Amino acid sequence: MNSKQTVSTPEVDADAKALKSQAFAEHPLFTRFSANPILSHEHWPYPINSVMNAGVVLLPDGDTLLLCRVEDRSGLSHLCAARSSNGVDHWRIDPKPTLVANAREYPEEIWGIEDPRITYIPELEQYAVAYTSFARGGPGVSLALTRDFKSFERFGVVMPPEDKDAALLPRRIGGRWALIHRPMTALGAHMWISYSPDLRHWGSHKIILEARRGGWWDANKIGLCSPPIETDKGWLMIYHGVRQTASGSIYRLGVALFDLENPEICLQRGSSWIFGPEANYERCGDVKDVVFPCGQTIGADGDTINMYYGAADSCIALATGSIRGLLSWLDSNPSLMENSNSERA
Repeated sequence: MNSKQTVSTPEVDADAKALKSQAFAEHPLFTRFSANPILSHEHWPYPINSVMNAGVVLLPDGDTLLLCRVEDRSGLSHLCAARSSNGVDHWRIDPKPTLVANAREYPEEIWGIEDPRITYIPELEQYAVAYTSFARGGPGVSLALTRDFKSFERFGVVMPPEDKDAALLPRRIGGRWALIHRPMTALGAHMWISYSPDLRHWGSHKIILEARRGGWWDANKIGLCSPPIETDKGWLMIYHGVRQTASGSIYRLGVALFDLENPEICLQRGSSWIFGPEANYERCGDVKDVVFPCGQTIGADGDTINMYYGAADSCIALATGSIRGLLSWLDSNPSLMENSNSERA
């Protein structure tokens, strides 16, 4: 044997994957906007405690709309819309809350509503807003439809407590609507998909991505971030993982890819996190060490991701990335088989 020949072993292969992952880490997949944060409580036209975790959509007139979670000074949350022609500054904020809890008709909202995800549904020519309703039983998933973000048709709770982190896919799968969500069950805090013929009655519940176990960055608790992005290769999903440490939780982001016509199938899952709290406004706030996106817009080039995220549960920030970049990174940073979502918690 040639003395210079490289011998491939599982240990050598693992080291090579680790070095490759470190090389990619030197080139961030998301770049923070230099003037972050873009929205905070100082911008609001009425007294609030904090603003965070906004659902996002690009409107037909070119405006970017953020449907923000706003925590008032009672500690409860409501939703308020902010619009901008460039998605960066000069935000026009509704002078009063856009969507508030209605505990009289929807008692599941008695402690407020939170964390909306917005999906435009071409078939309905409406926007679907999946949000968390909060009451004594815990958080549940509620759904509403709107055309103009002024009036809303509420469906009430569609996934009972304890459940959250939900978004609707923009088109039917096999003739049924599909909702991704994160129930807390005896199996743990994993991501599920459910199906419905009418947006009101849901079934065929299945786990699609599991939290890993042990010391991983996404061990024990994960959840959907922004609504999945439809690409030629599959549904591109940014999700959050929660790392428990001696000083508290750290919320970071990872990425996975799911089959277009059978989104129960995870095609690829990254081995490491791709975006985490680093800036002061992400590390210090009402809840430290949190980056939490609930929405994005896609640029005119069809590739640029404008990701809007809550930072430290205190403000909203912006970072930009690339669909092609995330897909390429997934190809180069696959999850090792023994740590994939095939492992049952």
